[in-house]
Amino acid sequence: MTPKDTVQSYFGRLTQRDDWPALFTDSVVFTSFTSPVKRVSGKAAFLESTKRFYSMIAAVDVRDLLVDGDKVCALTSYSLKTPAGAEIKSDVAELFQVRNGRITAFDIYFDSAPFPK
Repeated sequence: MTPKDTVQSYFGRLTQRDDWPALFTDSVVFTSFTSPVKRVSGKAAFLESTKRFYSMIAAVDVRDLLVDGDKVCALTSYSLKTPAGAEIKSDVAELFQVRNGRITAFDIYFDSAPFPK
């Protein structure tokens, strides 16, 4: 599977709610470049630190994929629904590093202002 195939599979599984975490290595490094910057290492820490976001995803639209070797940049737009029922739209730049069909690093860039604290 090419890096592009892996990332496309991730978004397909995410949309279908079908074991998308399986595409991440156990040693994945996740960085959220919001303020303050947050970095976690390891799949368990990544899943724990992002579970609130992933639980709110109503839909995701992949607008573009840019590929450079084992790196893939996805420009995405998320429709989210908070536990209180509020709807949030969020445009995100997501950078993936892929090796052997699995994601080894994942960085995100987005405006956190619309999100509840």
